[in-house]
Amino acid sequence: MRILHKVLVLTTLLSLAACKSTKNTASVEDLASAKIIATHYETHPQFETLAARLKIKYSDPETNQSVTVSLRMQKGETIWMSASVLGISLAKAMITRDRVQFYEKIEGTYFDGDFELLSDLLGTELDYDQVEALLTGQPIYDLRNGGFSAGSTSSRYLIAPRKQSKLFNLFFYLNSGAFTLQEQRLTQQEENRDLTIQYDDYIQEENGYFPSEIHVRAQETEKTTTIDIEYRGIDFNADVSFPFNIPGGLKEIKL
Repeated sequence: MRILHKVLVLTTLLSLAACKSTKNTASVEDLASAKIIATHYETHPQFETLAARLKIKYSDPETNQSVTVSLRMQKGETIWMSASVLGISLAKAMITRDRVQFYEKIEGTYFDGDFELLSDLLGTELDYDQVEALLTGQPIYDLRNGGFSAGSTSSRYLIAPRKQSKLFNLFFYLNSGAFTLQEQRLTQQEENRDLTIQYDDYIQEENGYFPSEIHVRAQETEKTTTIDIEYRGIDFNADVSFPFNIPGGLKEIKL
């Protein structure tokens, strides 16, 4: 079983850098966009650590599988995941700012490398912050860095780069009432690829909102891959540890 491997690779794929942000002279439109963006970030709960249980359903043309995952996070530093089926631990992963590690016992494989290897595989830059943002209901870009414009549709706000990349089109959709992230989408028309991350519902905490469900859909030509993530119990600022040791006798995955 390599569901955790697939989830990690697809998660990093969803963190593709579509463009570099640019700064322009402020205008009325810029100020309105900045207010919408700033209000969004005010909705996010502040925390140092996170512990949660996830129910993950993975589906592609060849696989349909569910797995329970324990997630632990030290904000800005470490993401740790342990996958199990019927209470039996089958895979673990740990992502830090400069390292990606995971192993799974069914096929007996492991990976131990850095983001440069995954970036080479995907053909673009990515980093720890983008993976963390995806899991916590935040845009994979820090929209406060400039280069983005916000406007309203009939039911939500649309935020997009003022100038889209030649490789990707990038879009973010915010709830018009709560300003939470509803959807982020990356499209690559020439390659016939469409990656969509939807956040259907949020849990209201004392100082903000946290996603309770994340739905990922990756379309490439005629192949569709989906990942449904459901948070089941979230504990903020609890004591967390990150036990991780790659067992001997496993075969290294070469990316």
